Amino acid sequence: MHGRKAYELVKDFADGEKGHLKIFNNELFERVIEECNEHHNALQSLIRKMQEEGLEVQTARNADHYGALIHHLSLIRNKRCLMAYVYNRAEIIRELAWKVGLLHELPGEIQEKFSDSEEQYFKDHSKSLKSYMSQLSLDVNVDMVPPKDPYIKVRVLEDLGSGIILSDKSANFARHSMHFLKRTDAEQYIARGLMEELTG
Repeated sequence: MHGRKAYELVKDFADGEKGHLKIFNNELFERVIEECNEHHNALQSLIRKMQEEGLEVQTARNADHYGALIHHLSLIRNKRCLMAYVYNRAEIIRELAWKVGLLHELPGEIQEKFSDSEEQYFKDHSKSLKSYMSQLSLDVNVDMVPPKDPYIKVRVLEDLGSGIILSDKSANFARHSMHFLKRTDAEQYIARGLMEELTG
């Protein structure tokens, strides 16, 4: 049935947990591309046949015209399903670049779900964000909502040693010590699980 594989591909994405990637379904993706090629070849064949019979492709209303129309619409539908699959996965990958990729490497269990092109896309997107932030000397990933106070109170969870240079001072981060730091200085340590923000 026309479009069945494309439907299965989109359903495969939709069945996943929101905001999480399943392993790229390369087998089904390639099968939809093959089906697109089959529709394209059938469409071209019917158009050639009509032209050889001296019929105007746009105005003729015979079996070949309607057959060509079915192949054309099936081709468009399959392409839209392929684009939806790739685009929605790319959105999640961009989110991962903002949440995780700027701070450290993605865990292997996430990376193995990427196709080769998605892996390259993630690297390029993260590299572009890092380059942009270094040019501005600004970490745009620290707070997506502006903080009420630029300073936060933190507790050090692991001994990080002394003489660590921050933007406005140097500090000794001994285990279980508490500090009042600029949010931008503390964020990198919080993200790596070396500090925790204290509330209240």
